[in-house]
Amino acid sequence: MKESFIYKDEKIEYKIIYSKRKTMEISIEPPDKITVRAPIRLPKYNIVERLTEKGDWILKHLNNFKIIDYKPINREFINGETLLYLGREYNLIVYGDYLRKKSVVYIEAENIVVRLKEKDKDNIERALELWYRKEALNYILDSIEKYEKILNRKPKDIVVKEQKKRWGSCTYDNRLLFNWRCVMARPQSIDYVILHEMCHMVHKDHSKNFWNLVNSIMPSYNEEKQWLKINGHKLTL
Repeated sequence: MKESFIYKDEKIEYKIIYSKRKTMEISIEPPDKITVRAPIRLPKYNIVERLTEKGDWILKHLNNFKIIDYKPINREFINGETLLYLGREYNLIVYGDYLRKKSVVYIEAENIVVRLKEKDKDNIERALELWYRKEALNYILDSIEKYEKILNRKPKDIVVKEQKKRWGSCTYDNRLLFNWRCVMARPQSIDYVILHEMCHMVHKDHSKNFWNLVNSIMPSYNEEKQWLKINGHKLTL
């Protein structure tokens, strides 16, 4: 159910998600999706107060999103479609080979090539997702090794999985979970996602200390955070 508040004569709608957390967080996704993640017992008037305090910031982002070419992506998985990998666009090329037992996916020049037994839409999508998951894990492992030395922290486990609404998360016992689609983003934005979750091994909340730690390692993190908000809808199959 959507809530709303009025700011500068504009009606702004938002969704509240309550959970066991200590702080409130506001996120905005294109074209106009505002989500408030709040502690379970936080009164609604406190949420409205905080939204009102951030009113100018919210309107700025909503106005910026209006100029984004936001279109839902409906893939057919046919030759010539474009796919993103590490922030670059590649053409999809699919070859059917009835003698092939296992599908294979690889990059060749400006193409992402899929070879499989049957050129069925579901089979192509499944082969691509498996490839993206493998590539995401390889990239993330390399990047984590770099930040482990800086933070002097080692995650208990690293998992690449299906996550519809998050790029990553860190559990209470320092297991790091990442959305496999993040490997479609540009490298510096992937690194921000990885660093963000690794910093949660030091600070479990989004306190000032947390953001100061992120900033000390990646001063451009706000730029990467914004890039993901603007381009996140493109990072999908």
